[in-house]
Amino acid sequence: MKILGLLFLTSLFLNNTSNQRKFYLVNADSKVHFIIKNFGIKANGYFTGIKGDIEFYPANLASSFFNITIDANTIDTDNETRDIHLRASEYFNTNSFPNIKFVSTKLFLSSILGKYYMYGNITIKGITKPIEFTFDALQKNGGYIFNGEFKINRIDFGVGTSSTFLSDKLTVSLSVFAK
Repeated sequence: MKILGLLFLTSLFLNNTSNQRKFYLVNADSKVHFIIKNFGIKANGYFTGIKGDIEFYPANLASSFFNITIDANTIDTDNETRDIHLRASEYFNTNSFPNIKFVSTKLFLSSILGKYYMYGNITIKGITKPIEFTFDALQKNGGYIFNGEFKINRIDFGVGTSSTFLSDKLTVSLSVFAK
């Protein structure tokens, strides 16, 4: 009887912990922020409209997975005229490519305490490129806040290729809450 009780408790524990590891993004508490130089001056903005699934197993990172989609129409630079311009075909072409997508390919523990390392593929305007970056995962309200930062070259994705005033490289910062 004791063995049966122990098996039941073990099964209950394993089922509860495995269910707690699949998370859904909470769009209202998530942002993708970017900084780019325009005419040599830092300009910034962010995207909301974040959706996706996250399976995060800190003790088994090989089984972890991030599949994130961002609505490119949600771009906000605090200037509606510029935002409309950025949605046009020369930049994000949101009529033809309404989403930016990220899918992880590999996660592992970083050598920096409390940090993880992620490899993945980002797709902008139908062009997919590999990226890699460090992130942290902070437990909060029954979920996690994932924070990370990476740099990309906008020219690699055909974003604003004729603009000579924008820096080619930009920094993207993530703050994604999943519960």
